[in-house]
Amino acid sequence: MLENLRLSFQSIWAHKMRSFLTMLGIIIGIASIIAIVSTIMGTNEEIKNQLIGSGSNTVNINLKQDGYDLSIYSSSEIPYGVPEVSDSVRSEILALDSVENVTCFTEREGAGDIYYLNEEFSSTTVRGVDTSYFDTTGYVLRSGRGFIESDYTEFRTVAIIDSTLADEYFPNENAVGKTLEISGTPFTIIGVVVESDTYSASISTVSEYDSASYSTVGYLFVPKASWPIIYCFDEPENVIVKATSTDDMEEAGTETEDILNAMISSSQSDVKYDAENLLEQARELEDLGSAMNNQLIWIASISLLVGGIGVMNIMMVSVTERTSEIGLKKAIGARKRAILGQFLTESVVLTSIGGMLGVGAGIGMAYIINKISGVAVAISVPASVIAVLFSMLIGIVFGLMPSMKAANLDPIEALRRE
Repeated sequence: MLENLRLSFQSIWAHKMRSFLTMLGIIIGIASIIAIVSTIMGTNEEIKNQLIGSGSNTVNINLKQDGYDLSIYSSSEIPYGVPEVSDSVRSEILALDSVENVTCFTEREGAGDIYYLNEEFSSTTVRGVDTSYFDTTGYVLRSGRGFIESDYTEFRTVAIIDSTLADEYFPNENAVGKTLEISGTPFTIIGVVVESDTYSASISTVSEYDSASYSTVGYLFVPKASWPIIYCFDEPENVIVKATSTDDMEEAGTETEDILNAMISSSQSDVKYDAENLLEQARELEDLGSAMNNQLIWIASISLLVGGIGVMNIMMVSVTERTSEIGLKKAIGARKRAILGQFLTESVVLTSIGGMLGVGAGIGMAYIINKISGVAVAISVPASVIAVLFSMLIGIVFGLMPSMKAANLDPIEALRRE
């Protein structure tokens, strides 16, 4: 085997330009596939991070009516038979192995009647949150303070806004200490929060992911205990759970959904809690992009077929050029297996070198694509190894016929050719 390897490298080096041109089809094919796979993986990871959040592991369990998110605008729209989440239900959710933390909140989406001086806040979502909300969702304080226990027990009219509202309505001043008027009641801003790198509250569904760059939603938070001061008593709540890991998100959402739906009155058939399966949504987006990319991979594979035919052609030429050498080896006792192994090894070495060069070129192409277009890339080590092994397989398949031709040469006929 070592002797066959030595002879293979010697033959390739003796015909450097011819060998490189022979490998070119393999290099282009492997490079194209590696570049495509790298962009597919990079895009998929980006989708997961946008939808799920890198490490946030939060799952929204929203109350829905007839399959649509339930939006409450007035007391008359509050559905019958949907109670607030009790402490016992909350404890049952926290007892789940897949759940690390849970928060319950009331919400008014696109709430109006919110003013600072004479300026109305638009596109604002108001949430009445409990003490665990910010820990669960991953918000961090940018300035001021968060809610404390006395804010709830004393029903204080205090509020926290997110960085979106702070930057839009208080661009050149500190928002902390300012007074907002919500439904005619003054609320003092005590803090400004910002989404951490691992959580994106404004991107939680496929539709929101598609339109994220076109819309900006600001969030205003008040203590849940103070919610009835500006809106209504006993409003149904939405829930966010933080799973113990990304892999547990689906299980955490499903189990929490079942617990919450069990507390809804049996007479209320059109209202139920529904957990957002962000992993499934991410898979749908991945499949959408992968369908097109798989076609590109098949197209790129054509160059591998062309490269394989090139290898077969050059090996045929090599056998013809070395006919007398083969005849001499067979005349002094070389067996068919030895001749077959020599030429097959040379073919495999040729395509393997092409495969390794193709992997390097593919990685380079992926990073060039990233620099030019900004498309995320992720290099797959398994894909690179498989690509090299596949190039070796091409060497075996397309080198077999020339090698068999060399092994089956008649020694007398071969020695006659000069």
